[in-house]
Amino acid sequence: MSGGGGEVGRSSSEEPWPVRVVSQKINAWIARLGWVWVDGQVAQISRRPGASTVFLTLRDPSADLSLTVTTNRDVLDSGAPELREGARVVLHAKPEFYAARGTLSLRADEIRQVGLGELLARLEKLKKLLAAEGLFDRARKRRPPFLPQRIGLITGRASAAERDVLTNAKRRWPAVEFRTVNVAVQGPSAAPDIIGALKVLDADESIDVIVIARGGGGIEDLLPFSDEALCRAVFGCRTPVVSAIGHETDTPLLDYVADVRASTPTDAAKRIVPDLTEEVRLIGQARSRLERAVRNLVDRESHRLDLLRSRPVLARPQVMVDQRATEVGALRDRADRNLDHRLGAAGEDLRHTLARLRALSPAATLDRGYAIVQRADGHVVRAADEVAKGDPLRVRLAEGELAATVEGLGR
Repeated sequence: MSGGGGEVGRSSSEEPWPVRVVSQKINAWIARLGWVWVDGQVAQISRRPGASTVFLTLRDPSADLSLTVTTNRDVLDSGAPELREGARVVLHAKPEFYAARGTLSLRADEIRQVGLGELLARLEKLKKLLAAEGLFDRARKRRPPFLPQRIGLITGRASAAERDVLTNAKRRWPAVEFRTVNVAVQGPSAAPDIIGALKVLDADESIDVIVIARGGGGIEDLLPFSDEALCRAVFGCRTPVVSAIGHETDTPLLDYVADVRASTPTDAAKRIVPDLTEEVRLIGQARSRLERAVRNLVDRESHRLDLLRSRPVLARPQVMVDQRATEVGALRDRADRNLDHRLGAAGEDLRHTLARLRALSPAATLDRGYAIVQRADGHVVRAADEVAKGDPLRVRLAEGELAATVEGLGR
């Protein structure tokens, strides 16, 4: 690429380019972009008396970026005569590099202020985009704690919204603590200021819930609370966020992203802290119900004990003992009679058996005068031919025994 002043070729440490060459090359590259349509928010307007040039600072609504715009006063008066800071515009411009200062700016030849209808259409389009990405999903919304120890408040300095939140919250719960960050709540710097304050409070471990509050206003006044970057910042917070913007009918996009939407700053105070008087009343009611329940339980169990005590087994326990004693006595008598009967029967059987044994006993036979004759080997002699003459015999009598010798055998 060739540059101005005749310097050609690439730069090197031996042959560096002069500043004018670098400036000319940058200008050439920027000029290649040509004329473009740009959408942005007017952060600042500078009209110098008697000068034909107007300077604008154009800010990106969704990022912390801005560019300087220069235009002719006639262009501004014809396209947007009522242009104010904070307004959205679309302009036709060409980028220019001012070599003397090394700055970049846009030179506009046409400026159009975005009308209310077009602005609402853009907000609706952004709303659908964020909804499709899940930023409005109810399932991800977090419930603020019942009694936060410390509350972060983002609002305008000395505003009615700040007063409403603080006054009503402390009236409901006097011990509640706040960390308030005052920011611009209107104009081009509002969204970046709110995002910065949100990051500070979200990083504070002592903050349990964050409230973003602002009083009512027109659609243009509430535009910062529909800022895409702010919506995404709220979605990314780890701390629950409560939106309390405007009046009941005002619904900026922040209301859809926040975990809780309060209709007004006063309503936000009611949502973030409980009412001490109401809680004391509820505790009193709960105590009364508990006392009644305990009394009813005690009365019911006392009645039950009275019924148990009135039963004969507890009222006159000796009756049961007497009954059991009578039964035991009867059983003992039956056992005695049964045992006597069994012993008598057994004794009678024994006597009969003894009589039979005695009747069958050889001793009984001997008592009747009979004798038992045995040989010397103990064999009982039953016939005469079982002995021979001269054999010794043993004769057993009922009382004692005799020794005998066979002298002869008879027939």
